[in-house]
Amino acid sequence: MTQTLHIVGGGMAGSEAAWQAAKLGVEVVIHEMRPEVGTFAHRTGNLAEMVCSNSFRSDDDEQNAVGLLHWEMRAAEGLIMATADKHRLPAGGALAVDRDPFAEDVTAALKALPNVRVEYGEITELPREGHWIFATGPLTSSALGQAIQAETGADALAFFDAIAPIVYAESIDMTKAWMQSRYDKGETEAERRAYLNCPMDRAQYEAFIDALLAADKTEFHEGEAGSSPNPTQYFDGCLPIEVMAERGRETLRHGPMKPVGLTNPHQPEVKAHAVVQLRRDNALGTLYNIVGFQTKMKYGAQTEVLRMIPGLEQARFARLGGIHRNTFINSPTLLDAQMRLKSRPNIRFAGQITGVEGYVESAAMGLLAGRMAAAEILGQPLAPVPQDSAMGALIHHITGGAEARTFQPMNVNFGLFRPVDGLKGGRRGRKDRYKAYTDRAKSAWTEWLSAAPRKAA
Repeated sequence: MTQTLHIVGGGMAGSEAAWQAAKLGVEVVIHEMRPEVGTFAHRTGNLAEMVCSNSFRSDDDEQNAVGLLHWEMRAAEGLIMATADKHRLPAGGALAVDRDPFAEDVTAALKALPNVRVEYGEITELPREGHWIFATGPLTSSALGQAIQAETGADALAFFDAIAPIVYAESIDMTKAWMQSRYDKGETEAERRAYLNCPMDRAQYEAFIDALLAADKTEFHEGEAGSSPNPTQYFDGCLPIEVMAERGRETLRHGPMKPVGLTNPHQPEVKAHAVVQLRRDNALGTLYNIVGFQTKMKYGAQTEVLRMIPGLEQARFARLGGIHRNTFINSPTLLDAQMRLKSRPNIRFAGQITGVEGYVESAAMGLLAGRMAAAEILGQPLAPVPQDSAMGALIHHITGGAEARTFQPMNVNFGLFRPVDGLKGGRRGRKDRYKAYTDRAKSAWTEWLSAAPRKAA
């Protein structure tokens, strides 16, 4: 008896999942609510419609993590990358595409497969039987969102995210910063040193507030947090730092930048006027989240202002901050290593709803979900995705590597990779280290693909 794979959502993730499963011989139905049910962002009913940037970012597969992800998707004969290459636009070292022909070709390629069917209409429930992948993205419909929330719990689904910037640990100047938890709280030494602290004197703090208030801010679109009709309605605990500053120049000093309970070992006799705290954001300790610094500053202004913080003058950011609508689940809590919903293992999630950020990352998780679902349907064993590949680093992050309590969407970056033994740290050795990451990843990914399921006879 033929077992059909149902995929809800025809964006980057859903399209790639359908392609991968169908090429292995599985019958696939793509359920796409557009154009019958529209969103404020989409214009067409095409699959894989690009609604924001037309860039897939860097295509450098030796020095950039997203470029490495491009390479891995090409090696897996992915539809999204092949179509992007076909419609490539001049963009220096980046991969930018002509978005309308791109979406038209993805749609045509999937509809041309004899074992793929596209059904238009909204899915509003989580089925209890059959093989399903939900890849509905950040604009998941209200009805389906409610169904997901009912299954996973009120706290496991975020309809808006308040994103604080994330800094590469190696780019922080530890001659100015230090490790200490407030009041040295914690039972173990690691807990007592769980936070990284950047001190400010009064003049630095006042200059920072001035820059924060003057910085260019992002305007929200209709349907996003902070937009009309409630432009000032933010979630408790998720106020942008510039909104706090607008409420009074001392507000931040009594909030996320309070200096109490901390002693600077570089200058123990000097009491800081304010302190910016960073918290480790992954198990490897390669990424640090700036605590309480969700912001709606534009990216250029954000980088400039944040580098005013002592210790972050040369900071490199794995992710900049922001506040916007982005429906996503708490994947580290809810999904197993096969991207299945633990409470309903007949359902997988893929794409941005799992907590990855960006077109490429979404398509990559669709690629994995499609292959995993196909392997299950075909009864062929599938080895775990190698953690040292870009794919593996991402899926490990969202299914257990990230801190569930503070989980937020993430782009692929080398901070998610396990360190390579025997390489020098710091900025001087970065080029060699990134090349070592990519060499190791390509080898691991190639080996995994060679043992992947084959097309059904």
